Amino acid sequence: MKKKLLIVASNYYKQITQNLINGSLKKFKNDKNKISIIKVPGTFEIPVIISKNLKKYDGFIALGCVIKGETPHFNFICNSTFISLLNLSTESKKPISNGIITSLNMKQAKKRSFIKGQEAAIAIKEVLKNG
Repeated sequence: MKKKLLIVASNYYKQITQNLINGSLKKFKNDKNKISIIKVPGTFEIPVIISKNLKKYDGFIALGCVIKGETPHFNFICNSTFISLLNLSTESKKPISNGIITSLNMKQAKKRSFIKGQEAAIAIKEVLKNG
């Protein structure tokens, strides 16, 4: 059955974002699913865009990257974004795959970005298939 999916991607780290998107799209290459992409400035904006589009799509993939700096900002952004995504998913009964990288540095983020995008796509496909 053909599904409508929305990828919401933080474009804060453009190269990382593109790797995440490419990884996700690779896993949908031979599918008949309709995939749309919306880019937002940062990961904190991902939940609101998903919330605005809950009725239009069957599932969502959140993609982004947060790199730990020297302040607690990393913790606040990660915690609030992840809790928001979980709440949106459970309250709407729609799957949201979390492909947001949390890393200590850019090297880690780059290394994980393509694979993390693939993992997020695999997760949403499995949940949609089994749900």
